Parts: sequence; structure tokens; C-alpha cells
Amino acid sequence: MDLRHLRYFCTVAARGSILGAAEELGIAQPPLSMQIKQFERELGVPLFRRMSRGVQLTAEGEALLEPARAILDLQRQFVDLARGLSRGDRGTVRVGLAGAVALLPAVPTTIKIFRERLPGAKVTMEESNTPALADALRERILDAAIIRPPMPDPHGLRVYPLVSEPTRIALPAGHRLSGRKKIKLSELANETLIIFPRALGPGFHDAILSACKTSGFTPIIDQEAPQIAAMVPMVAAGLGFSIVPKSLTQIHTEGVSFHQIASFAPTADLALAIRSQSLPPLVMRFVATFLEDFVHLASTD
Repeated sequence: MDLRHLRYFCTVAARGSILGAAEELGIAQPPLSMQIKQFERELGVPLFRRMSRGVQLTAEGEALLEPARAILDLQRQFVDLARGLSRGDRGTVRVGLAGAVALLPAVPTTIKIFRERLPGAKVTMEESNTPALADALRERILDAAIIRPPMPDPHGLRVYPLVSEPTRIALPAGHRLSGRKKIKLSELANETLIIFPRALGPGFHDAILSACKTSGFTPIIDQEAPQIAAMVPMVAAGLGFSIVPKSLTQIHTEGVSFHQIASFAPTADLALAIRSQSLPPLVMRFVATFLEDFVHLASTD
């Protein structure tokens, strides 16, 4: 079916006149009349009764008018979506977040800014560890990911540094140092460190152990947290102390206090990773928003 026939049919029905419809469509009356007759032959039903002045829909024409309008509306939506995708203001950006990244206030705020600027865009989010996020990017399951660098295998990916988040020491309630605002790591040399498996975030994991080593000790590690955010509840359970990104201090768990690190404090670095090639315009606009707005917001937190 030629969609022009639907447009001609709807226009003639709206104007009640082939002459008036021809003027609106910018074509001559005889060709439009021929197109309507051809459309009626294709459908096998009459659409209009020819009157002395203008035309009137038949019962069949009445029944077909709303479906015809719906088809034309779908066509307009299809074209609008295609043009929006081309401009980069429509579509969906699939974003991956490394462990506990969503707790950093600048993350949801930046996504909100992106959505406000582009109301036709959607953002979906899922949390995983950095190596898994890298694989999801390469497999085109994700469009962008906020990771904890370094990337174990950066092949095929582009990584933009974002911020270095400060860290805090998390202590269980009643700890001998819980009344102090600042604590040296060396003061915890003989206590159990709760840390996540290195595979979940090699960069942050190594930064924690390096800070301990620089402070003159090798930490005691009896058990590991299943994920970064789980370290705080494990501290609350009295299983040891931990070194966490500052954003985790938002987890209001009873029985935990957070303290600044007096010296040799590691940082929880964040970066934005995308594929090196074949990125749609919408993803590039998302990247630009994070490189500008997120970095500004995170630096003022």
C-alpha cells in the first residue's frame, strides 16, 4: 500500500472536497481524483459518495478513516524517532556502574541533568564490577560505564578519567579509636581489614593495600566482602575495619563510624569507559555531559 493514498484519503475526508484537498496537498484536482479511485479499486470498497458539492464518506470510508489516521500517525512517530536518533536527542543509553558508584551524589544528579536536557532520551542502569562492565561494553550490552580504573583489558575501549574520590576508615562501634576524627592507617596495623575481592575492582583494591604497605604494615585479611558496598555492614558486625569511598558514608548503618585518614590515604578513582568506535550521537552527548557536569559536581561535593 502506498502511504500517499492514506494521506490523500484522510485529507479528502477532512476537507469534504477533492478540490479543497487538492489545494491543501498542492496537487491538481484530476490527479487526486484518479488516485482516490485507484485506492478504492485496490481496497475493493467505495470510500466516498460523490455529491453535487464535494464528497461524503461511505459507511466503509467511515470505518477505515480512524485506522488510516492511526497508520499515518505511526509513520510520523517512526520518522520523528529516526530523526531524533540521528540528531542524538532520542533513544536509550544503557549505563553500567561499578560497585557503590551509584552512591556518589554526582552520579544521579548528572543523569537527571542529561534527562532534563533531552526529554526524549532514556537511561537504564545496572551495577557490576569493572571487568564485567568492560566485557559488556565490548559485547554492546552497554553503551557506557562508570568504572574503577585501571581497566584490566582496555582493548577496543576508550577510558576518560573522571574524579578521584576521597576515602574514609570505617570502624565498628566501640572501637578504641572511634572517638577520633582522623586516624593513621598504621594505628590499625594489627587489626583485620575487610576488603572486596581484587577481581571486582583491581585499581581500588591495590590502592588500599599499597596505602597500608606505605604505612608500614601488611593488613590482616581473614575474609572478603562480596562487593564494595557490603564492607560497611560487615564492619557493623564487628568483623574488622575497612577503607571505603567517601560516598559510602551515606549508608546509615548503626554500629559504624567513619573517619578521615591522617596520612597515606588511598583514593577511589572513577573513569568513564565507552567503545572506541561506532557510537550513536546520543551516547556521545551522554559522554559530554559526564565529562563536563559530573566532573564539576563531583569536585564540589
